[in-house]
Amino acid sequence: QVQLVESGGGLVQPGGSLRLSCAASGFPFSRSAMRWVRQAPGKGLEWVSEINSGGDSTYYADSVKGRFTASRDNAKNTLYLQMNSLKPEDTAVYYCSQSGTRLRGQGTQVTVSS
Repeated sequence: QVQLVESGGGLVQPGGSLRLSCAASGFPFSRSAMRWVRQAPGKGLEWVSEINSGGDSTYYADSVKGRFTASRDNAKNTLYLQMNSLKPEDTAVYYCSQSGTRLRGQGTQVTVSS
């Protein structure tokens, strides 16, 4: 069964950090570029980051560049997003996605608020 399962979201104060995880199964994860996207309340999907299959190339939206870091462990079929210096405008449901497909997880809620 093809599946992506995100975890690690929660409530954090501005300036805080969270690490999201995405467990993949049912497709060749180690050969797949992966993305993180997010959807804030009342807004459309926003691309956040992309990482190539080997994990040695990463790309970020300007809004998160310098604060977020994507990584992956192909031995564990897991994708990560380290989020530092979080801002209230980072509040959203975060999804991992297989690049070039419509495959996406159920999402994990991140709320940044004091």
